[in-house]
Amino acid sequence: MVSSTHWLASSTAMAVLEDGGNAYDAAVAAGFVLHVAEPHLNGPAGEVPIIIAPRGGRPQVLSGQGPAPAGATIEHYTGLGLDLVPGTGPLASAVPSAFDTWMLLLRDHGTKRLADVLKYAIGYAENGAPAVERIGATVETVRELFETEWTSSAEIYLRDGKAPAPGALLRNPALAATWRRVIAEAEAAGADREAQIEAARRVWREGFIAEALVAAAATPTMDSSGERHTGTLTGDDLAAFQAGYEEPASYTWNGWTVCKAGLWSQGPTFLQQLALLPDSLDYGTPEYVHTLIEGTKLAMADREAWYGDSTQVRLDALLSADYNAARRALIGEQASHELRPGSPDGLEPRLSRQVRQIIDGNVPAPPTPTAGLGEPTVAKDGSTRGDTCHLDVVDRWGNMIAATPSGGWLQSNPVVPELGFPLGTRLQMCWLDHGLPNSLTPGRRPRTTLSPSLALRDGEPVLAFGTPGGDQQDQWSVHFFLAVVLREQVRGGFDLQGSIDAPNWHSESFPSSFYPRAMRPGGVTVESRIGDDVIAELRRRGHDVTVGEPWSEGRLCAVSRDPETGVLAAGANPRGMQGYAVGR
Repeated sequence: MVSSTHWLASSTAMAVLEDGGNAYDAAVAAGFVLHVAEPHLNGPAGEVPIIIAPRGGRPQVLSGQGPAPAGATIEHYTGLGLDLVPGTGPLASAVPSAFDTWMLLLRDHGTKRLADVLKYAIGYAENGAPAVERIGATVETVRELFETEWTSSAEIYLRDGKAPAPGALLRNPALAATWRRVIAEAEAAGADREAQIEAARRVWREGFIAEALVAAAATPTMDSSGERHTGTLTGDDLAAFQAGYEEPASYTWNGWTVCKAGLWSQGPTFLQQLALLPDSLDYGTPEYVHTLIEGTKLAMADREAWYGDSTQVRLDALLSADYNAARRALIGEQASHELRPGSPDGLEPRLSRQVRQIIDGNVPAPPTPTAGLGEPTVAKDGSTRGDTCHLDVVDRWGNMIAATPSGGWLQSNPVVPELGFPLGTRLQMCWLDHGLPNSLTPGRRPRTTLSPSLALRDGEPVLAFGTPGGDQQDQWSVHFFLAVVLREQVRGGFDLQGSIDAPNWHSESFPSSFYPRAMRPGGVTVESRIGDDVIAELRRRGHDVTVGEPWSEGRLCAVSRDPETGVLAAGANPRGMQGYAVGR
């Protein structure tokens, strides 16, 4: 079974499975197709946190997030007159990590050769993939920038002066040529499959790709600050980075164990929201929605104070029964409009200067960003301005994977002409304040919103799922997971599609992870389908409710395996009409 945010990626993964490949072969092939089919949502120089559960083995996390380059110091940025990392341009580029992460997965857990998994992406890049509506809409938001500054991007995305129309074939011959050259250089290393993959990794870190990426970073580029800046990425930074494995963060709730990436991601906010739940939940009621919204605020406040690649706090402390009993007591009948981080282990929370100023009312909250900046978030009406991708696979043997590719968007940096893709902008998630868990620091990963999920029941992997959505990811995913679990009690079985389709919502009552770091205290956006009674009750309780379109919240993908019967299932998001689940 496969589920992803684009039908071509799902079809590709299924083709690999039908050809005898396993879940990991399928995921790698689909991941590279997503670079072609959804270039406004991800690219090879972006990131891809992954959680895997090999049949018979324990779940593991592939971090898939590159660190800040050695030259990316706070002093360097503030010396340029900046108080935030720009949302676009090479100054915002972390060390690119997606390619190496996919290669590590293929080497260690796949069975296919490099050429076998890249051939699908090469075919679509050469012959064209039908453009989804959002590609053209995203290009239009940055048209002037492409035409006047980022002209290499205009050559691909504004051919003959026109943005890609929905359904028009979008070709990227430079990207196809890049992968063909990588394959040729890898195969020159010999016939051994793993040796070829290692050779491809060296090409990325030290070969022609590294040279082109470093040259792009050193080119003065117009960014969201309104100035031209060069980046800090060097050849040494690329040569030093290799993706790796970590133990997942986890929490057990009602017999389910949910696995997430660690505190360098926002993933543990999912676990904190579970830990904050009361003993009883009346699914779908106004009280249920209110309780989840308030729990989200508390978890995200802790994210702001405690999460990062360098943190003083223990995850065990954030998930402890005593800590969450005290935090749960903060959830009252009325909506909170405050940012209330806790004090795990008695530690005093610290917030960035900008967030403190907003809370104190000394400066207004920054405006919500326009499309083209950062990982485009969700507008107040619930519409998306871009996003991320997601991919889940479970194979006939029970191998399972959840992956959230993102970054390296076409709107993040100019396309590197000889490669066909741009650098990413993940450093924008770091603060330019010293002493915070997420302060910009060379060698440390920026705290990412990318957040795949994997759930076990009684120790057996059962469910892989995730969604695009930036700060919304660990809201929409929690709501989906609870829908699966609570609806199962009524239906007597999983209802993946029904749980994906269920009305969703998100809170904005905390600082955005993306430039210019906006927040809307008390703000919550709901799908109109959630019901007039729920909307009225939320407003009565003091929530600042924005009612979005009926199908505007959530981009969930999911696959499952029943450990008792071995039956596989999948569901895909109908919102946007491009998510796709397939299997047999």
